Amino acid sequence: MNLEDQYDRIFKYLFFHLHDKHAAEDLTQEAFLRFLGSRTYRDENRQLQYLYTIARNLCRQYYRDRTIMYSLDEEVDFPVMESFEQTLIDQVVLREALQKLSPEEKEMLFLRYVNDVPVPVISGLYRISRFAVYRKLRSILQKVRVEMEANQDG
Repeated sequence: MNLEDQYDRIFKYLFFHLHDKHAAEDLTQEAFLRFLGSRTYRDENRQLQYLYTIARNLCRQYYRDRTIMYSLDEEVDFPVMESFEQTLIDQVVLREALQKLSPEEKEMLFLRYVNDVPVPVISGLYRISRFAVYRKLRSILQKVRVEMEANQDG
């Protein structure tokens, strides 16, 4: 695992949760300092999982320390489409569908499809099998698809 490649991904992960650039930068730096300073962790096959676990714990600590409500209203980038109006409609419909997901479902989608975190790492983070991760992701995407279709028809 190349740590330099993971720095931006950990930052995006923390920004996804915090919506505060400065806090995300600080916690990203703290996550890497803790990761590099850990002498007890030796399992090289799980470094990425360990790094995300540190980041997740720092994020939780950040919220506990500041008693801020946990919020995941993320911005979503969309591909350029033929019509600007259609793009706006699609954004609204997708945002509404994503708002109906649980925080865990949003996080799982973010990890897999925005940060390209491998399924075995997600499996370790959630302490479920790889197959359970695939099933959950498929289920979440289906839920979003159904919700988007319902919103477009209505």
